[in-house]
Amino acid sequence: MKNIVVVGSQWGDEGKGKIVDWLSDQADVVIRFQGGHNAGHTLVIDGVTYKLRLLPSGIVRKGKISIIGNGVVIDPWALLEEIKEIKSKGVDVNEDNFIISESANLILPFHREMDEIREDAAGKEKIGTTRRGIGPAYEDKVGRRSIRVMDLRSESNLDHRLETVLLHHNAVRKGLGKKTYEKNKLKKDLLKIAPEILKFSQPVWLRIDEFKKKKKKILFEGAQGILLDVDHGTYPFVTSSNTVAANAATGSGCGPKSIHYVLGITKAYTTRVGEGPFPTELKDKIGELLAKKGKEFGTVTSRKRRCGWFDGVLVRQTIKVSGIDGIALTKLDVLDELDEIKMCVQYEIAGKKIDYLPASLEDQLEIKPIYKIFPGWKSSTNGIKNIDSLPDNAKKYIFAVENFIGAKISTISTSPEREDTILIENPFNL
Repeated sequence: MKNIVVVGSQWGDEGKGKIVDWLSDQADVVIRFQGGHNAGHTLVIDGVTYKLRLLPSGIVRKGKISIIGNGVVIDPWALLEEIKEIKSKGVDVNEDNFIISESANLILPFHREMDEIREDAAGKEKIGTTRRGIGPAYEDKVGRRSIRVMDLRSESNLDHRLETVLLHHNAVRKGLGKKTYEKNKLKKDLLKIAPEILKFSQPVWLRIDEFKKKKKKILFEGAQGILLDVDHGTYPFVTSSNTVAANAATGSGCGPKSIHYVLGITKAYTTRVGEGPFPTELKDKIGELLAKKGKEFGTVTSRKRRCGWFDGVLVRQTIKVSGIDGIALTKLDVLDELDEIKMCVQYEIAGKKIDYLPASLEDQLEIKPIYKIFPGWKSSTNGIKNIDSLPDNAKKYIFAVENFIGAKISTISTSPEREDTILIENPFNL
């Protein structure tokens, strides 16, 4: 038995969907453990494109069990819409192959509204959220006033819980000059969909324990990237959950010894969506080329991603923070046309050189990247499945990245297609 956690080693959008899909084919159970429908995974299987937001990637494969863990915040209406959408493409979603943690917290309409109110009021100080209510929902969770899946079982309990959470939200809304939220309509709307949500509800921690006893292979599927982690990312331009591998245990209900291998998904260059520091960002023709060739638009929001050179300093740091064992390098083919390729190997702030990302936002915004330059390979790597078939300069770049970041590159992706993958080592077989 080998249980694997997949996390993004940058700011998300590293191509986790394809790698998770490839691994989920070998896993028995796939678990989402953090985030919400603010992050999406795009899968292309037999020519059919699936855009998943809350559902784990294993749902598109027969014979797999997909789980939404307690660490995820769930918009129940968005989830039911996603289930409907994927069923229309021939995917079966039922009580046997899909489980929701009874302890998962719900995103409600007033969370979405609060997200929008704050972003609109922030002006130049906006975070760049997806406006889906993720942050406000996590705030209520930590504030111990949240509505959880289990609360949908009892009308009297739901009434009490809504009273508690709206006492807080309506006070804030009044202070902002906004209309207060009406409890009874929301309660009625929740009770209407409750049976459709509750039929999937189970104590996930107990089911995971059963799977472990049966030696099932478990794949923990991370969303977003480590640099968006609320503790370890570029705060405050981060998400509201812990995106590091350690949260796979907390966000699903199993101990850290349940994790045997951490795979970090890493793009061969760097991208970021929304606001915040980005030391290697390119605001020139090369940045435009990377965006166009890499089709750098968000799965969930369709927002254009900011593009830049590979930041080795950042990835080396996220490898240490998240305990990454191996790297899956994606989108190598996007670099095919470039005359030269740069990798950031050090930072300079106020004339001083450092080799890590400082915690201060003020310092992060002052960073000047120091690059190592590599000659481009000027030939297509698209679809190559054997490392020996890669151009020499491409191999030199890959080995330089591996050497600098201090983690083995176990997989190289050369196109969005699942089969276009160079497999150096399979984490399930280690």
